[in-house]
Amino acid sequence: MRILGISAFYHDSAAALVEDGRIIAAAQEERFSRRKHDPRFPRHAIEYCLGAAGVGLADVDHVAFYDKPFIKFERLIETYVAFAPRGFRSFSMAIPVWLKEKLFQRTLLRNELKSHAPGFDWDERLLFAEHHQSHAASAFFPSPFDEAAVLTMDGVGEWATTSAAIGRGTSLAMTKEIHFPHSLGLLYSAFTYYTGFKVNSGEYKVMGLAPYGQPRFRDRILEHLIDLKGDGSFRLDLKYFDYCTGLRMTNARFDDLFEGPPRRPEDPITARDMDLAASIQAVTEEVVLRLVRGLATETGLSNLCLAGGVALNCVANGKVLRDGAFENIWVQPAAGDAGGALGAALAAWYQTGEALRTAAHGLDAMQGSYLGPEYAQDEIEQRLRDTGAVFEVLDEDDLLRETAAALEAGNAVGWFQGRMEFGPRALGGRSILGDARSPEMQRSLNLKVKYRESFRPFAPAVLAEHAGEWFDVDRPSPYMLIVADVAARHRHAPSPGASKKFGIEQLNETRSDIPAVTHVDYSARVQTVHRETNPRFHALLTAFHERTGCPVLVNTSFNVRGEPIVCTPEDAFRCFMGTEMETLAIGNCLLRKAAQDSGLRQDYKHAFELD
Repeated sequence: MRILGISAFYHDSAAALVEDGRIIAAAQEERFSRRKHDPRFPRHAIEYCLGAAGVGLADVDHVAFYDKPFIKFERLIETYVAFAPRGFRSFSMAIPVWLKEKLFQRTLLRNELKSHAPGFDWDERLLFAEHHQSHAASAFFPSPFDEAAVLTMDGVGEWATTSAAIGRGTSLAMTKEIHFPHSLGLLYSAFTYYTGFKVNSGEYKVMGLAPYGQPRFRDRILEHLIDLKGDGSFRLDLKYFDYCTGLRMTNARFDDLFEGPPRRPEDPITARDMDLAASIQAVTEEVVLRLVRGLATETGLSNLCLAGGVALNCVANGKVLRDGAFENIWVQPAAGDAGGALGAALAAWYQTGEALRTAAHGLDAMQGSYLGPEYAQDEIEQRLRDTGAVFEVLDEDDLLRETAAALEAGNAVGWFQGRMEFGPRALGGRSILGDARSPEMQRSLNLKVKYRESFRPFAPAVLAEHAGEWFDVDRPSPYMLIVADVAARHRHAPSPGASKKFGIEQLNETRSDIPAVTHVDYSARVQTVHRETNPRFHALLTAFHERTGCPVLVNTSFNVRGEPIVCTPEDAFRCFMGTEMETLAIGNCLLRKAAQDSGLRQDYKHAFELD
C-alpha cells in the first residue's frame, strides 16, 4: 500500500511517500520552488516523491493531509468571539482568506490532485489527520523503540499546542493536551518577534543568541507571563500578548514589562536582547523538563520521542537527555510542520489494520533523513557543463584526498553528495564544510559565505566512533538535535581579561581545540556521522582525521541567509559563484573558484529576502 502525505497552506509545505510502512521519499517544497518556508501546495515535492518511487498519483492508495482545516476554522471563530470586539481588524483580514481558501481546503486539495489523477476516488481516498497526531506519528513510528511516550510541542495545531501520546507497536494513542491560546511555542515566538527576528524562522537565532546573555528576566517571565505547574502544565497571561486578535505577537504591556519597545529587524543587538534570549531559553528549558519528568512519572516508560517545532530546540533536548527522566530520547529530524507530511502518511498506514511494525533497532527508520533527490554522475556533469562550470572528474579516493586537503588549507568547501536531507538541517548531503580547528572559520563563514549575523554558531560533524572523545555525548546524535559540551580535555582556559568581554566580543576567545564549533558556553550542536547512513561523508571525515588528527568538521547548510538549502547541481553552482566559497565537490566533480569564469560570479549577498 502506498500513502502520500502532504503538509501545506501554513508554512514549510512538504510531501512524503510511504510504501507498506517504509519511507520512500520526503522533501520540502521550498527546495524546488526556491522560496523559503514556501506554504503553497507542494506540487514539486509531490512530483519528486512519486518519481522517486517510479509511480504516478493513480498508483497511490491514499493521500493523507497533516491537519483538519475545518477544526482550525472553528478555533479561529471561537477565538475572535471570545475576544470581541478586540481584534476586528485582524478578523476582517483573516476571514476572507479562510472563506476563499482555507475553509475549503478539501476542495482545494481535491482539485489540485485531480489534475494529476482525474479518475481517483477522492471522497474515499483523501484522509485527514489531526495536526498533533501527525507530529506524534512522525516521531514514534520511525523511532527505534517498540514503545515510547511521545511529547509534541509547537505553536498551535487545530487546538492543541502541547500533547502527550503513548506509542506501542502499531498503535499510537493521544492521552492529553494543552490548548490554544496557551502555547510554549507561541511564547517563544513572542520573544523571537520582540528581539527583532522573524516568527517561524528566527526562533533558532534566539536559541543561538541566548548564551551571550544573562537570564535576568527569567523570574519576570515566570511571575507575569506563564503560570507553570509542577508537572509542566501551564497557562499564559494573555493580557501581554496580541497573537489571538492582533497583527503582532506582543503589546504595550509587554513593552513596559521588558523595558522598551521591540528591537527592529537589522538594528544592532543589545545587551537587553541577549538577556531576553537567555531568559526565554531558560524558561523554555524549565517547562520542557517539567513536562518530560511528569510524563516519565505518569507512564513509567523509558523511551521518549519528541516532535513539533519546539523539539528543534536542541539545547532543551540536550538538557532532557542529561536530566535522565527517560533513558532514551529520539527526536524527529523534520520536527516542524514539514514533518507533518510524513507523520500523516505513517498515521494513515498504521490505521489500516493491515500494518505490521518492526521497530528499527539500529539508529531508526529515517535512513539518516537522506530522503530527497539525488543525481547520477553523468547527469551532474551535464548540468555543470550547461552552467559553464569548470571542473575535474576524480575517482572517489582522489576526491576525498583533494577535498580534505582543501579543508586543511582553510577553504570553505561546498559538499553536494547523494540524497538531499529532509528537515531543516544539512547533514552532509547539501553542506558547506570548514576546518573546525580554525579560530577564524566561524566568523569567516558567517560574514563571507553565509552572509548572516556574526553571533550565530556552527555545528560540528564528528565521526561517530570518536564523538565521545571530543564531546560530552555517549550516544548517537545523527540529526544535530542534541547539544553537548566540548570535552574538557579539548577546552582552553580563558585568556586574561576574558571575563571583561561583553556579548559578541566573546566570539574572539579561542575556547577549545575546535573553536569554530565551540559556542561561548562551551556547547556544540553535535552531529555524529555514521558509515551506515552516509558512507561518503564518513569517508571524508576519516580522510581529514588521518591528515590532521581531528575527526571534526564545521557543517552548515549549503545556502546563504534567506535562501532554501540547495537542491540541484545548478543551485549549488550559483551559490558557489555568489559567495566566497573556494572549493565545491558535487558527486565526483571538483570545482575550484580560481578556475571559474569570473563573468559567472553573482551578487548573492542581496539575492534573498532576509530571514
